[in-house]
Amino acid sequence: MTSSGPAPELKTALIKAKPFLPPCHVIHHLLSTGVCIRCIFRLSGIHDRDCYTSPLDQSHFMFFLEEHNDNDIKSNFTTITYCSICLGVLCSVCCVQEKTGAAFKEITSVNDFVLFISDIIKREEYQIDGFSLEVSVPPVIVANDRALRLHIKQKFEKEQWFNDKFLHDHMSVKDSLKLLLNASLEKYLAVQSVESLSSPFHIRLTYSHSETSQKLQSLVLNCRDSKKRERGSGENGSSKKASNESDASIYRALDLIGDHDFCTRFLVPPGKVDKPCQLVVACHRTPIYIAGRYLKYSRNVSQSRWIIDDERMGEASVEELIGENVLQICRGDGYKFHSAGREDIDVRMLGSGRPFLVEVLNSRILPSYTEIEQIADNINNSDKKLVGVGNLKLVGAEAWNMMREGEAEKQKEYAALVWISRPLTDDDVSNLTSLKDLDVSQKTPIRVLHRRSPLERSKIIHWMKIENVEGTTQYFLLHLCTQAGTYIKEFVHGDLGRTHPSIGSILGCRAEILQLDVTDVKMDYFD
Repeated sequence: MTSSGPAPELKTALIKAKPFLPPCHVIHHLLSTGVCIRCIFRLSGIHDRDCYTSPLDQSHFMFFLEEHNDNDIKSNFTTITYCSICLGVLCSVCCVQEKTGAAFKEITSVNDFVLFISDIIKREEYQIDGFSLEVSVPPVIVANDRALRLHIKQKFEKEQWFNDKFLHDHMSVKDSLKLLLNASLEKYLAVQSVESLSSPFHIRLTYSHSETSQKLQSLVLNCRDSKKRERGSGENGSSKKASNESDASIYRALDLIGDHDFCTRFLVPPGKVDKPCQLVVACHRTPIYIAGRYLKYSRNVSQSRWIIDDERMGEASVEELIGENVLQICRGDGYKFHSAGREDIDVRMLGSGRPFLVEVLNSRILPSYTEIEQIADNINNSDKKLVGVGNLKLVGAEAWNMMREGEAEKQKEYAALVWISRPLTDDDVSNLTSLKDLDVSQKTPIRVLHRRSPLERSKIIHWMKIENVEGTTQYFLLHLCTQAGTYIKEFVHGDLGRTHPSIGSILGCRAEILQLDVTDVKMDYFD
């Protein structure tokens, strides 16, 4: 054993850990079976961050323990490269993959590991004000944990120091890794780590170890098949199913195996490994939402992208004209466009506009007020001026529910250019404008019956006003306010009697709608 002791910061951490640790001969036994120091700490129920973040050297660790122990145990031991329990996860020894399909790169220290994660975030130019660390480990690590605890119980339960508390107060590999990495990540990223549910930015570490995982799958399935044979049911299908078992099914199967069966079927303690885990690192931000109201000035622009037989319908779409401009500023992986209802391609959206949300996926930035204004300017000042936006702002996820609730309750106002087969009289005008909260029964329109369920709906026409068109008595502008979801075109012409009453049936003549504009969608949240 070297005569030089551990560095002061490590010595301080070890002094904190010492009261929780088992006797020196137990620790030496664990090290000899391939258990890393951090796994010894977590299995001893140590939760102090300093104990995990201090640079742990095995020789200094043993020197400290022997120096503070009455028994002078000075045996030779082999330095552990890949822990037989955590498979190198807590030693930060792994082959990392930045994204699916990329080459694996070997990492051998905590510092290099943290730098690798930090470089990914900085290279992607994420703007973050906090982060949460999410860890996924293969079920074999949980099985290794259990195997080691059962081994400790078998070997040391008759010794005076041993009690069941030692087996139950341990930390998981996931929690220990977060304790190990969070402080360094906070330092490099200059932001605080927060709980996963409250953080919009997530760093996900997904570990795998194919060799030991395949062995565990086979053992679990063989155990399951044996139980089936004991009950006289089922066939042996392990060889066919082993590669198809999910982590969740392996966890469930392990929970159903008692300690006695576990010890007889699994290697206790776990054997040493000669390969580290493979790790995929992925960063993502939860969706951000940009809300506003849009105006559609063209009668040849659909709301969403409309392709039939590889041919675009219309000149463009509201979804693309707004969404692409938002995506350009936010630098996300994609977007989803949501709106409070929709209008046909040949219907303009005027007035105050229709409420909408753009859901940006994995946005690299949280747009500032200036950047939101830039998005609006880019849309409103486009050469063709097909659409416009107003009241653009960054909102929370609750806006989605607000829009859905408001969509069902909102009122909408329209202006329709109508032709009738006879001259419009003053009595006609008086008759139409006197109708308030008129109940209308509408069957699914013939024009959309191929893509919508054949239902009958009751809707309300709240009021109507008539505006004469100069120089004609058979054309007029119909202004009306209706319940959300009313089919206006069908309310005018009656849809072969499928909508009743209609303008045609009320006036007792043929009525046709020539043009339609939406002039107002009432929804206070988006004003």
